[in-house]
Formats: sequence, structure tokens, C-alpha cells
Amino acid sequence: MFQLGKTIVSEDIVENDFVCNLKACKGICCVEGDAGAPLENSEIKILEEVYEKVKPFLREEGIQAIEEQGTYIVAENGELETPLIEGAECAYVIYDEHQTALCGIEAAYNKGLIDWKKPVSCHLYPIRVEEYNDFSAVNYHRWPICDDACSLGKELQVPIYKFVKEALIRKFGEDWYDELEKIAKSLHR
Repeated sequence: MFQLGKTIVSEDIVENDFVCNLKACKGICCVEGDAGAPLENSEIKILEEVYEKVKPFLREEGIQAIEEQGTYIVAENGELETPLIEGAECAYVIYDEHQTALCGIEAAYNKGLIDWKKPVSCHLYPIRVEEYNDFSAVNYHRWPICDDACSLGKELQVPIYKFVKEALIRKFGEDWYDELEKIAKSLHR
């Protein structure tokens, strides 16, 4: 671990490689698990504002889940999350012609209908950020369903922090990322 501003960063994001391999995993990270995507407080209002523009991209069961539960939920632990469809996939999941899970929010973004790509937690994956009073912990979330992404990352020699560069800049800013790169280079990555 190392400190970077008001973050404590796991060296795992510098030492491990990762590139999403949707052909292999079919976007299963948006389907598996026991909770929706983590949301930040600031994202609640955004979800409510963009919903009508995202809605045409969603599946009927996703729309139903959102209209029954809301554009977000408060989990039992008090965390904010995207709603799920019958306890399974994220309500914002859509599927392409290859049955790969994709994000309906991102589909609306890609069409230029909204200017918010998707929840930052999704954009950052496989990095998870845990917020504390005085700092944020930046960690690598290992999940066996991402083994193909680890293999592809290793083959292409792309460390996690480079794979999620855009998302890290979105979350922490360009200066923070520049410092992260300097630290990574000093660690020989």
C-alpha cells in the first residue's frame, strides 16, 4: 500500500494486469453477485435525471424493476446501489446480439443522449473504492469470473491502473493520476 493524497492505494493495481475480455466473460460481472452496482450520493440525482433518456435502451424487466424499486436502492447496510432484476442482474443491463451483458446507461451515453457514462464504480472495475472519514481506500477486487481479463491483461501487458485510467481520472482527477503513474514507474510498472 502507498499513500497518494487522501487515498491509500493497493500496490495490486500497479502490479497486476487486467483488460476486460467481454468475448470470454459475456459481461457476467453485471449479472452475478448479490448486490447492485455501488453508487455515490452525487449519482442518485444523475440517475433520476437521465432515466427517461436511458429507459428506451432498457429491457422490459429492467424497466419494471426500476419502476417498482426506483432508479436506485438503499441496501440493508445503508449503501446506495442500482436495483436488481429479481435479485440477479442489474436493472440497467441490456444484452447484445451475442448475449453479452452491457450497460443501458452507457448505451444512451454512446448515442450522445446523456453526458454521464455510467456509475463510477462500474467504470472503475476491477478497482473498488472504499470511502472512510479521512481517506479513500483504492483496492483491486479479485473475482474468479475475471480470470480471462487477467490473462488478457497479462498477454497485452496492461496494468490495472492503465486499463481504468479514464475512470481513475474521473474519480480522483488528472493530477492524482499523474502522481500514480510516477509511483508506478518507481515500482517498475
